[in-house]
Amino acid sequence: MRISIAGAGKSGRAIARQLLGHGHEVLLIDRDPAQIRPAAVPQAEWLLADACEISSLAEAELSGCDVAVAATGDDRANLVHSLLAKTEFGLPRVVARVNHPNNEWLFNQSWGVDVAVSAPSLIGAVVDEAVSTGDLVRLFSFANRETALVAVRLPPDSPWLGREATKSPAAEGIALTAVVRQGRPLAPAEAGQLAGADELIFIVARHAEPNLVAALSGQGAVTVMGSGPTGA
Repeated sequence: MRISIAGAGKSGRAIARQLLGHGHEVLLIDRDPAQIRPAAVPQAEWLLADACEISSLAEAELSGCDVAVAATGDDRANLVHSLLAKTEFGLPRVVARVNHPNNEWLFNQSWGVDVAVSAPSLIGAVVDEAVSTGDLVRLFSFANRETALVAVRLPPDSPWLGREATKSPAAEGIALTAVVRQGRPLAPAEAGQLAGADELIFIVARHAEPNLVAALSGQGAVTVMGSGPTGA
């Protein structure tokens, strides 16, 4: 995939290196000449331009990208870039960095944002995840704000222990997407039986979050699609 990154500071360059390492093509855009450092990420394409100007983005051939990442240190710039990438250049996927937590509510589909990533929220999630077992930790919300990526460490007394990951209840609004075991992410089909130290990653509808927590702790049941109430 070809991916554009607006903002070539430390965060933008770090994202670029990771994406390049995964085999993607990367375009870094920044209007500050001091941030244009091709030697720092030599495999990337660099452009000195304003990522909030339509003419600059046309010069960058943004319409030829598969994903746009708005990673500047200015939330206003990230919102404008996201909106232009989505509405003027028709990019199918736009990811935006949220610098100030108070602005998170703005980063939604009305501004062209598909996924909003807030560094303070992610740091808080990591802290919560490090000290909590059985508590749901919201990693980030999708643009519709009704669906989130969440993590939960399996409680030692959970009825899910020993259950095949692929047989976790396919409940309405709840989808197990990965199992993290000893620092290694596994697809449910690879994970086999769930163990007490496993961290489970779900995509879950907000209304289903309490249901998920109750099911994992054995204090409730989930309604499995097409089969009525089923114990967790």
